[in-house]
Amino acid sequence: MADAKVIRLEEAPIVKFGPDAHYQPIIGDDEGTMPVRTGIQTSQPGYVAPMHSHPYIEILHILDGVAEAWVEGKEDAKVLLQKGDTIAMPPGVPHSFRVVGDQAMRLLGTHVSPHRIVNYRDGRATVRGYAVQDQ
Repeated sequence: MADAKVIRLEEAPIVKFGPDAHYQPIIGDDEGTMPVRTGIQTSQPGYVAPMHSHPYIEILHILDGVAEAWVEGKEDAKVLLQKGDTIAMPPGVPHSFRVVGDQAMRLLGTHVSPHRIVNYRDGRATVRGYAVQDQ
């Protein structure tokens, strides 16, 4: 396994997404040496992701908990996502999700890009694909 790389979640850095969520990048780096980026996001009940988009497909797979996801302009067509469910968000489509219920939600996010690029609808600044206040 000389070419394989093992990433242990307990050793992954933690990026805070405000007081109710954090993200642990696993595959990929700021230099873009991998063709995709993955990470685990853990969010507490009530957390709502700011409306945002990516210029590439983003795939979210629910590991634990329950979330509702929606795209901008279709807030009345929310999709309930439970453990084991996966959703693929199209490039350039603003979307959001919120944790529902009383259990923390964990998801595996895959950014189909060597770089993490997030365009927040409210125009907030980003550094390395994270909102400035998340640093």
